[in-house]
This record gives sequence, structure tokens and C-alpha cells, in this order.
Amino acid sequence: MNTDKIYAEAIANEYAPKDTSKVIALKKLDRKAKSKANIFAYTFGVLMALVLGGGLCLSMGVIGGGSTVMMTVGIIIGVAGIVGVSINYPIYKKLLESGKRQYAFEIMQLAKEISEETEA
Repeated sequence: MNTDKIYAEAIANEYAPKDTSKVIALKKLDRKAKSKANIFAYTFGVLMALVLGGGLCLSMGVIGGGSTVMMTVGIIIGVAGIVGVSINYPIYKKLLESGKRQYAFEIMQLAKEISEETEA
């Protein structure tokens, strides 16, 4: 197939007026299926990055006075932040898969209806 033609059609479809409420409903369902995973990933990622940063600050003596105890606490907190940041993506993938599975039937039905309308 001609990839330039496919690319041009994809861009044209993006700019074509979407008057049908089914297309809007399909986009809303897609957003709804992905929103729980996105909200979790951003929130958890930011929090774990802050935990990691706090641990680094403690371990380098920027905050906490620079004592050996605070450095040890900082290392432990930093490792907890690294673990949190590391598991963020696998958790995101699981939540995304769950959301897609939850709305798959409705999305497939609506997409089928839309594609049948355009063929007719």
C-alpha cells in the first residue's frame, strides 16, 4: 500500500468535521478507559520523584544537618523513591489494560457502527 496516501488520509480525517455524536461518544469512551491509568501514573510518578529527591537531599546533607543517621535515612528514603518510580510504569500498564478491558465491548460496538455507516 502507498504509505503516503494512508498518512494523508489519516491527517485529513483528523481535520474533517466530526458532526456525528457516535464519534464523539467513541472518543469519550476511549478517554474514560485510559483516564484512571493516566491519573494514577502522573500522581504516583510525581510523588515518588519527590520522595526520591527528598532522600537524595537528606543523603547529601542538603537538609537534615548532614549527620550519619540522616544520611542513612536519606539513602533508605531514596531507595524507596527509586523503587516507586521503577514500578510506576508496570502499574500503569496493568491499569490501562484493565480500563481497556472494561470498555472494550462498548468501544468495539460503537466503532463497528461508525464503520458500517461510512461504508454505506
